[in-house]
Amino acid sequence: MGICFSRKSTRSTRIYSKRISNQSSTTSINKNSLNRWSRVRSSSVKKEKFDDALLHEQAIAAALLFQQHQQQNGAFDRSISLRHPSGGSNSKCHQGIPRSSSTRRRSLADPMLPLQQLINQEVNHEELETSHIVLVHGGGFGAWCWYKTMALLQECKFKVTTIDSSGCGIDLFDANDIKSLSQYVKPLTDFLEKIEDGEKVILAGHDFGGACISYAMELFPNKVAKAIFIAASMLKSGQSTLDMFSHKENTNDLTRQAQKFLYANGNNQPPTAIDLDKSLLKDLLFNQSTTKDVALASVSMRPIPFAPVLEKLSLSDSNYGSVRRFYIQTLEDNAIPISLQQLMINESPPEKVFRLKGSDHCPFFSKPQALHKLLVEIAKIK
Repeated sequence: MGICFSRKSTRSTRIYSKRISNQSSTTSINKNSLNRWSRVRSSSVKKEKFDDALLHEQAIAAALLFQQHQQQNGAFDRSISLRHPSGGSNSKCHQGIPRSSSTRRRSLADPMLPLQQLINQEVNHEELETSHIVLVHGGGFGAWCWYKTMALLQECKFKVTTIDSSGCGIDLFDANDIKSLSQYVKPLTDFLEKIEDGEKVILAGHDFGGACISYAMELFPNKVAKAIFIAASMLKSGQSTLDMFSHKENTNDLTRQAQKFLYANGNNQPPTAIDLDKSLLKDLLFNQSTTKDVALASVSMRPIPFAPVLEKLSLSDSNYGSVRRFYIQTLEDNAIPISLQQLMINESPPEKVFRLKGSDHCPFFSKPQALHKLLVEIAKIK
């Protein structure tokens, strides 16, 4: 889920400020910060759809295996959220996905490529700095949201790792108990810490995952070959995600209608998390995605921890600045409008910018093949 920011009316701001007047010094949020809590979500809905029947079949198969694992092992195993597919790295993409028998009309904005053309893209893994891609989800999402991207990359013999941040996906931590960004991204930093010296990965972050991979780049610059920001928060040092999104005034009531602040510590304390009205997800985040993907998100998304969104990043030129950065813009995005994406790009220019036409905020749902092609293209850049 993308993180929602809305600017409250004068009346609602007074009520909200009163709620947090007795906050402790360690979690204090002043009125100015609360009043900056804004983000544009427009309600336009496009009818074009992507025929994802094939990839859904793969997701169902994966879900059945996961369910079987649960039945055999009882409790959740945290390592389930880390997927490391087997297979040699020094090979070209091969034929392996059968043609879909669906007869639904495909999107004209993102036509289905012939499967042999898509799967047999020339990828000489020996020429790549790394063929290991780590996918980092956005706020409220989990590793599950990457299922289409995982399937396509794995068919091309990439090694793919998807990680549930703390309190997301199948991670058992309560989002309301997360107090810092370091705590939120700990599964990612733990994973990177275990990578042997000399090995590198490509980090790809979506939405709030952009702040997460930035944090990881600062800690482990020698283990990150490239960083890809997918409709993501790409911040400067000293900025928080809230700071960035305060640049954009909220121009509609949809965000205010959808967001729900959670107060696990009581109404007289700062909010601990943000949830969204599931009935409004389509308009907010998935205006170009299929009904099935919206349904998947509705039963899978979890609240966004509040504290990490407020935390200002400390990024240095020697660490974070040494990693090659790329940005993928989503042109039909109602969650992070293209104007705000461009603002982040202008303030902290990456090496190269790519544009996904017809994509909503979640290209892994609405434009999985186009996103896949861009990820492979970026991986091949020398």
